[in-house]
Amino acid sequence: MKIARTLAIALILLPTMAFAWWNKDWTQRTAITLNTSSAGVAINGVLNGVAIPVRLHSGNFDFVGARPDGSDLRVLAGDDKTPLKFWIERFDSVNELAVLWVQVPSVMPGTDKNAIYVYGGNDKAAADANGPGTAAAIGDAAMIAAFHFAEKDGIAADQTGLIKATAATPMELNGLIGPSARLVGTPIVIPANDKIKAAADAPFTVSLWVRPDTAAGTLYAQGPLEVTLVAGKLTAKLGAISVSGGDLAAATWSQVALTVDPGKLALTVNGAETSQVLPRPLPAIEGEIRVGEGLQGLIDELEISNVARSPEWIKFNYAAQGADAKLIASKTENTGSESSSGGGSYFGILFKSLTLDAWVIIGILAVMFFIAVAVMISKSLYVARTDSANRRFLRQFRETLDVLKIGGERGGEQFGNSSLYRLYRAGLQELIKRKVGQGDRPPLSGPALNAVKASIDADSVREGYALNSQMVLLTIAIAGGPFLGLLGTVVGVMITFASIAAAGDVNVNAIAPGIAAALLATVAGLSVAIPSLFGYNYLASRIKTISSDMQIFIDEFVTRVAESYGAQ
Repeated sequence: MKIARTLAIALILLPTMAFAWWNKDWTQRTAITLNTSSAGVAINGVLNGVAIPVRLHSGNFDFVGARPDGSDLRVLAGDDKTPLKFWIERFDSVNELAVLWVQVPSVMPGTDKNAIYVYGGNDKAAADANGPGTAAAIGDAAMIAAFHFAEKDGIAADQTGLIKATAATPMELNGLIGPSARLVGTPIVIPANDKIKAAADAPFTVSLWVRPDTAAGTLYAQGPLEVTLVAGKLTAKLGAISVSGGDLAAATWSQVALTVDPGKLALTVNGAETSQVLPRPLPAIEGEIRVGEGLQGLIDELEISNVARSPEWIKFNYAAQGADAKLIASKTENTGSESSSGGGSYFGILFKSLTLDAWVIIGILAVMFFIAVAVMISKSLYVARTDSANRRFLRQFRETLDVLKIGGERGGEQFGNSSLYRLYRAGLQELIKRKVGQGDRPPLSGPALNAVKASIDADSVREGYALNSQMVLLTIAIAGGPFLGLLGTVVGVMITFASIAAAGDVNVNAIAPGIAAALLATVAGLSVAIPSLFGYNYLASRIKTISSDMQIFIDEFVTRVAESYGAQ
């Protein structure tokens, strides 16, 4: 007993041990956890050979690093060593959506440590014998037929591909799990087959998912067995015995399971069971199958078993196929990261969850940021050189008595960066043209002084243009950065919710990475705008000071010229 108890505990704790990365050639993996504790979806016993759908999306898988067809995917058991059989129902690398059916050897009750790992990101991976070519091996031995309604030609076939409907059915790409069949009143007819039948007094289970648009029709009919919907309420009949129970809401996915057990007929809707005692002998169930006759809506995942599935099995399948957030959690990891929640970088998760549109927006914002930084650096250096040269020139201007003899021949070298010196040179040229200070030239008249001042003012305006050049790029970064970031966030949130709706995975682990990544665009926008705002205000104040100094200098220069060479 002690040895058995020790082995049982080891099996339960197996996925929590710090196993090494399965193969370093694969750069990423997604950890899928099935929580069967009281905090998740509790089951009372071990379930063996269950097939669960694993939904991959941008929030838990890096499609950019994987092959476009998903042929590099591998699925490992919780020991991170044992390969598991799987089948890819859908792999859409463009829209970043995928659905894998994985056969899990066993699911232990009362623990949140049931785990499997999906590996991806290996361009050199060879073909895998365990998948993803066919669905034939997915499911336990009691599963005699499973119709996923994912066939491209619309002709529904079971997991072996041998049992097929007689005619094509309209398809809905984004169904419950992957593609689903659209019911238009005409039944999906599956010819009689020796494989899909139950002898008299033999157990039998049928389960399917349906999203009705009408309140009446036949969900499933085979020989004496019939499951019908009348006024939104379900009724199951086996010969003369019937059981009613469960309402189906319109335009809402619901799981319907019918279990025939010697002595009981049970109808289960979304995990809630209604049963009826059956007298013996029970009739044999065989013949042609008709699905969805007189019903409009969508149907998916028709599974037929030659055993009476337990309530635990049906409840688990309902939670797994319906993507119950309490049951299934997923998390993406990089090469060498630990499987614990503390491992890895949060920013790494965010960047891996970014959608293409978010990358485009962030790329544009990155270009804006570098342009803004370049403008702030170049303008800061320009303003600093100008201000320093202005101070040196102004000091000499005020120390020199003759206003026409400032700077000398080396003035251009000394004060080349000074805007005041350039204004002085502009005024000096006007004075030279009027031969001021040469021989017996008469003093400058008032209109002549005004003309000199007007010329200097014109150069002052041009100096202002030079000082303010490229500042508009900062205003664009300040005003446009947050709006571009907000655009990226809104589009990212829209895509995240659309992908979640399409994949059917509604747990917080599916939503949170996509939303957090979408918000990264807003962070990028603010990261552009905030430094640009500070830089713009600093430069604007320095430019305003220099502009004021230029205006003061013009008045001072003209005044000194009038004092020295103007008419008295």
